[in-house]
Amino acid sequence: MISKILSGVAVAALATAAFAATASAQSRDTIRIVGSSTVYPFTTAVAEQFGKGGQFKTPVVESTGTGGGFKLFCGGVGVDFPDASNASRAIKKSEFEDCAKNGVNGIVELKVGFDGLTVANAKAGPDLKLTKAQLFLALAKQVPGPDGKLVANPYVNWNDIDASLPAEKIEVLGPPPTSGTRDSFLELVMEKGAESFDTLKALKKSDAKAFEVVWKSIREDGAYIDAGENDNLIVQKLEANPQAVGIFGYSFLEENAAKIKGAEINGVVPDFETIASGKYTVARPLFIYFKKQHVGVVPGLQEFLGEYASDKAMGEDGYLSAKGLVPLPADEAKKAEDAAKNLTTIDAPAS
Repeated sequence: MISKILSGVAVAALATAAFAATASAQSRDTIRIVGSSTVYPFTTAVAEQFGKGGQFKTPVVESTGTGGGFKLFCGGVGVDFPDASNASRAIKKSEFEDCAKNGVNGIVELKVGFDGLTVANAKAGPDLKLTKAQLFLALAKQVPGPDGKLVANPYVNWNDIDASLPAEKIEVLGPPPTSGTRDSFLELVMEKGAESFDTLKALKKSDAKAFEVVWKSIREDGAYIDAGENDNLIVQKLEANPQAVGIFGYSFLEENAAKIKGAEINGVVPDFETIASGKYTVARPLFIYFKKQHVGVVPGLQEFLGEYASDKAMGEDGYLSAKGLVPLPADEAKKAEDAAKNLTTIDAPAS
């Protein structure tokens, strides 16, 4: 076991040394960032601000989805692999292990702030007041039937679920399986909604894995439409179809407030104050992960990390707040800034 660990350390050290020796020859003088479409506008704003400084080139930011970003990020060390990955959820144990397997060691995690998940529709559409239980019934592949047993989702219109809801077809445009937004929606809405039903609550106690399958399985009969990683495209589709509903981060709702409106969920509307206070319970932290092995090799990487973690960017009055990012509490912001300054690396997550 010890020899295997030493062998892994040696491989990582050789990979880093090889990267340092060849990076300049392969002309990689621009930071490359991949990952979450939700974090993309924030990182792009930091990249543009960073580029205006004139000392380093403006980083290239790509929207690949959280899962897709980690796949690229964890692919290896060197000029062919990204320096950082945006994420709308924390890195998973399996992803961390993939990184280690491919020689990516020393990952710096920067928590950048909070974002609310919103269920939104066009301004011309009806005002929606939904519960997590209703959203579960609208989107789950299987739901409890009259006798409590699971049946294929029978609901076609929203008012089939509850008479107070619109008499309109259920048509929800949402993120794909590779998206961190989808992961967060499943955990924050679908799981909690499932727990509202006594039979599913009992299933959770008797067979946790079976319960997990229920809340993680989205219907495939056309009511839920995989709209890809382009949240701006979802906004355009909502404008074109006022009966449709979309799922995306609060920042996109804020950015497109003249075109779309957010649904009230469990009695609370999504806005800056309700997300910051915790009253709006469909919210999650956002992250960006950096390769410490690329610091000092790709020009400006540590300086970019410092810019991102600065109060002028992530602070309460920072330029990211104007874009819809809900800032961290003061103590968490200080931890994030210190981690960036000291290049503090993370341990493997528990799950």
